[in-house]
Amino acid sequence: MPVQDTVEVDDGILVHFTESVPMSTYLTCFIVSDFSYTGDTLMNGQEFRVYATPEQVSKTEYARQIGKSVIEYFIDYFDIDFPLPKLDMAAIPDFVSGAMEHWGLVTFRETALLYSTEISSSANKQRVATVVSHELAHSWFGNLVTMDWWNDIWLNEGFASYIEYKGVDYAEPTWQMMDQFIIADLHPVLILDATLGSHPIVQTVLTPDEITAIFDTISYNKGAAILRMLEDAVNQENFKAGVTKYLENHQFENAVTQDLWNALQEIVLDEINVTEFMNTWTMQMGYPVIDVTSDSEGNYVLKQRRYLTNPDAVDENVTPYNYKWMIPVTYITSDSNVPQYVWFNHTADEVTVPKDNVDWIKFNYKQVGYYRVNYEESDWARLTEHIGSLSVADKAHLLEEAFRLAQSNDITYAIALNLSTYMKEEIEFIPWSVLSTMMFELNVYLASSSIYSDFKVFVQEMVGNAYNTLTWEEDAEDDHLKRRARTTVLNLACAMEHQTCLTEATQRFQNWLTNSEPLSQDLRTIIYNYGVAGGTTENWEQMYNIFVEEKDASEKLKLMQALTYSTNETLLERLIEIAETEEVVRGQDYFTLMQYISENPVGTTIVWDYVREHWLDLVNRFGLNERYLGRMIPSITKSFTTTAKLEEMQNFFAEYPDAGAGEAARVQALETVQNNIKWLQSNKELVEAWISNYINQS
Repeated sequence: MPVQDTVEVDDGILVHFTESVPMSTYLTCFIVSDFSYTGDTLMNGQEFRVYATPEQVSKTEYARQIGKSVIEYFIDYFDIDFPLPKLDMAAIPDFVSGAMEHWGLVTFRETALLYSTEISSSANKQRVATVVSHELAHSWFGNLVTMDWWNDIWLNEGFASYIEYKGVDYAEPTWQMMDQFIIADLHPVLILDATLGSHPIVQTVLTPDEITAIFDTISYNKGAAILRMLEDAVNQENFKAGVTKYLENHQFENAVTQDLWNALQEIVLDEINVTEFMNTWTMQMGYPVIDVTSDSEGNYVLKQRRYLTNPDAVDENVTPYNYKWMIPVTYITSDSNVPQYVWFNHTADEVTVPKDNVDWIKFNYKQVGYYRVNYEESDWARLTEHIGSLSVADKAHLLEEAFRLAQSNDITYAIALNLSTYMKEEIEFIPWSVLSTMMFELNVYLASSSIYSDFKVFVQEMVGNAYNTLTWEEDAEDDHLKRRARTTVLNLACAMEHQTCLTEATQRFQNWLTNSEPLSQDLRTIIYNYGVAGGTTENWEQMYNIFVEEKDASEKLKLMQALTYSTNETLLERLIEIAETEEVVRGQDYFTLMQYISENPVGTTIVWDYVREHWLDLVNRFGLNERYLGRMIPSITKSFTTTAKLEEMQNFFAEYPDAGAGEAARVQALETVQNNIKWLQSNKELVEAWISNYINQS
């Protein structure tokens, strides 16, 4: 609320604020600081300010622009005015969360609010836009209406995680944000939710540790993904009207998930049973894969089953729906890009779709549905032949789907790898983001393979055309997505030892370090990382000194990441020691640093050994209720592929059984390593054979 008056008293100033609206206590915030601000006025007259430390206040301009644009879009979208008489946003130098939606005084890490036109990258800019949009969406979903208890935290976080994309899409319409949702939110949660370490969206939480742990990928990403599917099923206007009705019905009060379904039901009437539909997605974990086969009568026959990355995994949990879902199935064909709809009820054994003599059919249009689709080999072949003509979203979907279905042994890796060869002609960011992810995963599995060099040659060939098209040379006219595509492609090329790429990166690095030649905002991360990787100890020391002196939070993270690219074990160990105090590495960046080091093959074991040896020190420093401490374990063990490492993990967990908020993370970590071991047993030889054959024929 705004300041009412200030009164000088003996030992300072007493500030009175006007009385707040009814609100949840966890949304209260006071900041006492010497911050400066840039200001604006919202469409209905409310004062809007963005605060930062005085030396950083010039970097608040983009957040002010995007914040004003997004909040005014939300006022229109929700058809409810921003509920407070003022709005402030503040960049905090050391802040444990990414951001927090304190009502009327939203707090952010500096990396999530500050943007410099001189040094920030396109990825930094998008991060600021999405986090600002996410937090401002909470002004309605979470603040105006708050969940009744933490069981329903997904109402807050799932909704804000979805609607943030609409806000940024309005403010930055050329960024393809609604398609970017697929790679940024959907694909990551599909990995977690295909394991036994997942959990239902709505589940009972009682203790502080359980509450902390539920602020996770399921509540945020899956919550967002099923709302996206719901919106598509009931149509955008009905969804919007239902959301507004829900907010109006419960403003300045608490609500539960059922209240949202009831409001939507009033809008869609008898068209669909919203509760029955959505309960199948919120009350049980996981999701289905639809197997598509052909019958003798000229139909596609669809059957559903639960999808698990490890098909041999046994889940002893019982659900009210027996792991069946009510699925709004969509599809397009060679004859029509207009999606067709068919409902697959959780009580039905199968659904049929007429073939209609089309050349190809693709189910799950733009991957709007939260499910996978597996085809017969002949249909995969037809999709492989025509993938180049599909939308960016459908390309990204098919690429991700094929590799995940191969990972679970539902199809052979030959199908996925054959499909991926179309990428030789692709230059768009979103499909390249998917292929890059898949190639980095294979890189972990094949790092010790006899055909590892052939694998790198294969990836270099896939990336060759995009590398030569996008190049290192930037143009002022390059749009946001071209810039994102360039960094994705160049990073993959350098990682796979594309010699021209590495030479360019190291040369630019040396010119910058020696002659202070300015570096591109978007390319500097690649130049820093591969410059350090191929550089000397003296280069590393120079980088370290630059890192210590750097004041910009986003740039500091880039420099910190580059330091972890060193192949010198002693330097990596030194970084870990430096981070033991907060003189150089802020507490908020500690877990990021440890993850960066663990992602370096030289650093993985160093970090793992350190964490086991210093576990009690870490617990004393951060506390077992710190969600990032628990999540550190899966992030540093995700590349383990041996039973020896698995046993080390099991022994460590046995020695320190109290996991606090990291209990679920431990389950997920063990399952990931077990799946890695299984992958090598099931797929390594098949992938090696395909790669060798491809290289021999090319």
